[in-house]
Amino acid sequence: MDNRAEVREFLMTRRARLSPADVGMVAGTNRRVAGLRRSEVAMLADVSVDYYAKLERGDIAGASSAVLESLARALLLDETERMHLLDLARAADGIPTSGRPRRRATTQQPARPALQHTLDAITGGPAFVRDRHQNLVATNSLGAAFYAPVIGAGGRTPNLARFQFLDPASRDFYPDWDLFARMCVGIMRVEAGRHPHDRILQDLVGELTTRSDTFARLWSAHDVRTHGTGTKRFCHPAVGDLTLVYEELTVTADDGLSLLIYTAEPGSPSAERLQLLASWSATAPASVRPPE
Repeated sequence: MDNRAEVREFLMTRRARLSPADVGMVAGTNRRVAGLRRSEVAMLADVSVDYYAKLERGDIAGASSAVLESLARALLLDETERMHLLDLARAADGIPTSGRPRRRATTQQPARPALQHTLDAITGGPAFVRDRHQNLVATNSLGAAFYAPVIGAGGRTPNLARFQFLDPASRDFYPDWDLFARMCVGIMRVEAGRHPHDRILQDLVGELTTRSDTFARLWSAHDVRTHGTGTKRFCHPAVGDLTLVYEELTVTADDGLSLLIYTAEPGSPSAERLQLLASWSATAPASVRPPE
């Protein structure tokens, strides 16, 4: 990733989305920009206009934490956006964002046996491990049945981003397709900020940008988000509509892996359909493995 371009586009899009009223200013007349002026952001951040212009050109290396925090407040960044700005600044300074030594991104490896055993012990809902490239690294039995449309007939490692933007079946599987698309791109944006030298992630972004106009448009918006917890709707081809709550947990022993678990409200129609899917999962693969 071009760090200077990433910084420039991120700051410009954050500035453009704010109006003077959003930050307690009077708009006045003869405004030629929809968002805030550079001078207004500089005043709010308590820096000179020249210095803010330098930052917005992408020259963020060496910016102090105090300046970055002040800039985050001026642009009304949420916590995910604030951390993304700090990640971009660390990358400009050549500092690994994770605090660990940089490692070269490699092709997908199978999940550790202990991690797979942990997944297999989760029986009340679909559970899966995802890496920062949006690959499905492993699932429990119910997760394999749940993600059958993503896993498909095999071949390359199942990838949630490729499914989202390149497989027409995703529009049936995700009733809230537009929301899922924004979430997927926002999560990938965060990872790109944390790992600007990740060639696998860069190649994935390049592939999706070339093959999906929607992905390209969303990527250019520079919106970021984290997963965490929430509710999602699905339409599974075997059991129909499902409304599920999800929790995401970081797998601290493995850099870049996250464990996600979906559950349904007890006694709800979705819980009954998950039980039906669990019965069907007896004939599904026990886990997802990358191709040999």
